[in-house]
Amino acid sequence: MIEAKVFEFLTQLKTNNNREWFNDNKALFNEVKASFEVSMQQFIDLVYEVDPSVGQLTAKECVFRIYRDTRFAKDKTPYKTNMGGFVACGGRKSALAGYYLHVEPGASMLAGGLYCPPSDILKAVRREIYNFADEYKAIINAPQFKTIFPERFEDKLKMAPKGFPKDFEDIELLKYKSFAPLHASADEDLMNDKDLKKTRAIIETLAPHNTFINRGITADEEEIIL
Repeated sequence: MIEAKVFEFLTQLKTNNNREWFNDNKALFNEVKASFEVSMQQFIDLVYEVDPSVGQLTAKECVFRIYRDTRFAKDKTPYKTNMGGFVACGGRKSALAGYYLHVEPGASMLAGGLYCPPSDILKAVRREIYNFADEYKAIINAPQFKTIFPERFEDKLKMAPKGFPKDFEDIELLKYKSFAPLHASADEDLMNDKDLKKTRAIIETLAPHNTFINRGITADEEEIIL
């Protein structure tokens, strides 16, 4: 799915993360960027086949810029050393749970869900899990899900979130600040066109999780129990 030249460029960029090198290799970057967008469109189309709720998106709506915002960062290197895209209704800026393709030599992944949402959306998701904990646990504890997504983004609160009972049986689930399952992918797997079947299986496994999360985000006020 991903051409080898994408990995080769990112490897070079990691060693030469400065504007002079990047400007000298701008033509190569544009070539690699175009290649990645073709691959991203393949990924988008696979997601749409499994989860039509994302809508018919283009790669340009989903791919993140390679330029870093260094205004408030200690790390002033100007470029990301990865390429990625987020597929959800509305594209990369969507507030909904979606599907994430991350290409980085030695650290590629297929992931998704909801990453570091604002407080109102986070509260809505926690409320959905609180009201339907058994349903959510059935999704994340299913053998296929646990095999494909053995990790999740682990940033958590130390205490119970405000507005939820501390003695709730599944309070640990509500402490998460993100609901983002992770699937590490070998670079060679992503470079294999035959691996699209595996990619589709990953998307199919993630889809019920995203549907549950998005149900909480989009719930009408009259549907809210808590």
